[in-house]
Amino acid sequence: MNDRYITKRNGQQVPFDSTKIQMAIRKSFASLQADISEEDLASILDLLEQKIINREKLDVEFIQDKVEQSLMEKGYFEVAKKYILYRQVRTIQRQERNELLELMAIEGLEEHLLSLQKTYPNLSLKRLKERYENTITGQEDRLSLLVRSAAELTSKEEPTWEKVAGRLLAFQLSLKLKQAEDSLGIHSFYEKLQYLTQEGLYGDYILKGYHQEEIEEAYHFIDFSHDYRFTYAGLDLLANRYLIHSRQHVILESPQEMYLGIALHLALKEKKYRMEWVKKFYDMLARHEVTMATPTLSNARKPYHQLSSCFIDTVPDSLDGIYQSIANFADVSKFGGGMGMYLGKVRSRGGMIRGFEGASGGVIRWIRVINDTAVAVDQLGVRQGAVAVYLDVWHKDLPEFLQLRTNNGDDRMKAHDVFPAICYPDLFWKKVKEDINQDWYFMDPHDIFVVKGYHLEDSYGEEWERKYEECIQDHRISKRVMSIKEVVRLILKSIVETGTPFAFYRDAVNRANPNKHAGIIYCSNLCTEIAQNMSEACIESRTIETRDGETVIVQTQKPGDFVVCNLASLCLGNINVNDIADLERVTSTAVRALDNVIDLNFYPLVNAKITNQNYRAIGLGVSGYHHMLAKNRIQWESEEHLQFVDRVFEDIAYMTIRASHELAKERGSYSLFKGSDWENGDYFRLRKYESERWLKLQKDIQKGGMRNAYVMAIAPTSSTSILIGTTAGLDPVLNRFFMEEKKGTMLPRTAPELSLETYWYYKSAHTIDQNYSIRANGIRQRHIDQSQSFNLWITNEYKMSQLLKLLTLAYDCGVKTIYYTRSKALDPEDCESCSA
Repeated sequence: MNDRYITKRNGQQVPFDSTKIQMAIRKSFASLQADISEEDLASILDLLEQKIINREKLDVEFIQDKVEQSLMEKGYFEVAKKYILYRQVRTIQRQERNELLELMAIEGLEEHLLSLQKTYPNLSLKRLKERYENTITGQEDRLSLLVRSAAELTSKEEPTWEKVAGRLLAFQLSLKLKQAEDSLGIHSFYEKLQYLTQEGLYGDYILKGYHQEEIEEAYHFIDFSHDYRFTYAGLDLLANRYLIHSRQHVILESPQEMYLGIALHLALKEKKYRMEWVKKFYDMLARHEVTMATPTLSNARKPYHQLSSCFIDTVPDSLDGIYQSIANFADVSKFGGGMGMYLGKVRSRGGMIRGFEGASGGVIRWIRVINDTAVAVDQLGVRQGAVAVYLDVWHKDLPEFLQLRTNNGDDRMKAHDVFPAICYPDLFWKKVKEDINQDWYFMDPHDIFVVKGYHLEDSYGEEWERKYEECIQDHRISKRVMSIKEVVRLILKSIVETGTPFAFYRDAVNRANPNKHAGIIYCSNLCTEIAQNMSEACIESRTIETRDGETVIVQTQKPGDFVVCNLASLCLGNINVNDIADLERVTSTAVRALDNVIDLNFYPLVNAKITNQNYRAIGLGVSGYHHMLAKNRIQWESEEHLQFVDRVFEDIAYMTIRASHELAKERGSYSLFKGSDWENGDYFRLRKYESERWLKLQKDIQKGGMRNAYVMAIAPTSSTSILIGTTAGLDPVLNRFFMEEKKGTMLPRTAPELSLETYWYYKSAHTIDQNYSIRANGIRQRHIDQSQSFNLWITNEYKMSQLLKLLTLAYDCGVKTIYYTRSKALDPEDCESCSA
C-alpha cells in the first residue's frame, strides 16, 4: 500500500498513507468511548487492502467507501455509523468552505479556513458567508469585512466567534506584513531588524548585543500558531498600539516578532545560557502565561526603552522642591509613566512663610499646577498625563481637597484631571467605629514641625497616635475641627460623584513594610498597588564653575527615594494554578525578567535610577483572577473562594520570594538587605509563615539574601488583559456578554472561555457582595508585600452607611489600598444615616 498514490478532491496526487486511515478509525472508536486493539485494527486494514489491491486509480471517496464496508463486515456497525456521519460533516464543511472561497479568492485563505474547521468542528462557515453578504458595501476591504462579520457573530451562546475573528485577523495581518516586507526587500528576521534599526524604529542595542547567528537562532524559537490564542479585541489592540509601524502607519512587525524582540531585550545582559533565556522569556509571553507592563510591551526593543509603569514622588515643602517635583512629573509623563505624588509635607492654606502668618496658598493651588501639567504634557498628543495626588486625612486642607473633582464649590479650587487619594491612619477608623460624632482635628504639617520639632507624617502606628494626641493638646498649634461624621460625609460624597478619593491605609502598609529599617511609606502610586520607601529630594547648593572656558551653574541635590516599579502579571486564567511545578516555572521566569528590566531600563529621571538600583524593587502581580475562579468552578461569593485564593497566593508568594532569593545567590542582594525584615526574619513571623518550606526559605534568605527589596504588587492590567483575552487584574467581569464600540461599529464581547460550564461562575461586578471581595483582598494581602489595585463595585441600591461599612471592613481586614469605587448615582444626602 505504501507505494500507491491517491488522488485528492482537488486533483492533486499524493502518496497513499494508511496512518491517516488508522487515525480516522481510532477517532470513530474513541467517539463511542471504545478502544480498538492493534490486532483488530490490523485485521480491518488487511480487509481494506483486499478491497483496493486491484484498483489502478485510488481516490479519497473510493477509499472511504471501502473503509465503511470493512468496518461493517467486521461487525463494527456503530463505529461504521459514526464514520459515515463524520464523512457527512466533512462534506458539509467542504461545501461551506468552497462557497465562501468563491466570494473571496485570497491566496492562503483555504488553508486557514480548513484549520478553523478542524479547531472548531461545529463552526458554520455558511453563517459567516451570510453575515458577510448582508453587510458588504463594495467599498470596504473584503477580508476586513469578513473579519468584522465573524466578530459580529459573537454571542453568549456562541462565544467562539470572537476567537475565530481573532484568527482571521491574524491571517489578514500576516498578508499585510508579507506585502510590506516584499516591498522593502526584507527576506529574513535579521534583515528586518537591520532595516528597523536604520529607520530609528528599533534600538541599535539589539544588533550590537547579539551576533547574526544568535538572531537567526532566536527566530526559530517563534511558534506562529500562538497567534491563534488571541481574541479579535486582543489582536486588534495589539496591532494598533503595540506592534511597530512605519512612519506611514504600515505594520512592520508580527505579534510573535514583537514577543521575540521583547525577549531579546530582556535577556540582553544574561551572561550564561543567554539564548535559553531568550526562549524562556519568549515562551512565557507568547503562551500568554505572563504579560509585562504596558511600557515594557510597548518600548522594549525600541530606541526609547522606558520600561516602567509607576513612579512616586514626595513633594517637599519648599518652592524649589515643589517645582522640581512638578518637573519630575512632566518628565515621567513625557515617556508614558503614571505618577503618585505625596503632598502631605506641603504647608496648608494660611500657613506661615518665613515667619509671616497666613501667607501660604496651601496645597490646592499646587495641585492645580500639577493638573495643568498633566494636560499639557500629553505624550505627543497620544494621551494626557496621569497623576494621583495624596494627602493625609489630618491635613488642614483636606476639606477643600475633597472637592477637587466634585460638582459643587468654587471652580477656582477644582482640578478635574488629577486623582485625589487620602492617607488614613488606624486612629481615624478606630474613632469612626467608636463614635462617629466625635471631633477630628486638621493641622498644618509645617506648623507642627516649627512647634514640636518633628514631622508627624514621618511616624506611624502607636508612635503616630501618641504624637497626634500631643499636637491636639498643644495650644500653640493651629487647628481646624470638624466632626468625624462630617468628614466622612465629605469623603463619601466625593466617592459617589467621582469614584475617588482612593484610600491608602498607611499603618497597615508600614507595619508590613519589609524595609522599614530604611524609611517610611507615605503613599502609593497612580493605581494604588505600589508601596515602597519614600523620601523627598533636597536641593543642597548651586555653585558657579568654569568648564571649557564657559561659566556654568552646578546644582547639587540629595536625591531622596524616588519610587519606580517594574511590573508584570501572571495570567491566572491561562496557567494551571493547581500544578505547582508549572506555576513555579512561570513565576521564576517572570521574576528574572523583571530583575533584568532594572538594568535595561531607560530612566526619565536620575533620581529614579538611583532608587531603583538601591532597592531593585519589582512588582509581580496577576491578571485573570475571575477567569481563574470560573475555570476552577468556584463561585465568587463563597468560602471556597477565600480558601482557594489563600492557598494560590501563598504558593505564588513563596515562589516569587524564592526566585528573588535564588537570584541573590547568583547576582547578589539589594544594597539595603541588611537589617530588613527579610534578613531578620520578621517578614515571615509577621505573616505567620510557619510551615516547613517557609522556615527553610527563611533560613536560606538569612544566609543568601534577597535580590529585590519588594517583589509583589497587583496592578489593574486593564489593557494587557484585553491583549490576552482574560479578565482585568483582580476585578470581576462587568458582564458575561457586552457590546463594545470599535471603529464606529458595535462589536460583541464575552467573558473569557465562556461556556455552559463557566457561565454561572461569571457573576457581574456590580451584583457581587462586596464583603466577599474585601475579605478576599485581606486574605491575599497577607501574601503580598506591597499592595493590590482593588476596586469596589456598588449599585444605586447602596446607602451611604453601607459604603462606610465597606471602608471600615477594609480597615478591619487589613486592606492596604482601595482604587476606584465604581458606583451608580448614589444619593449624597443619604450620608445623614452614616453610622459605625
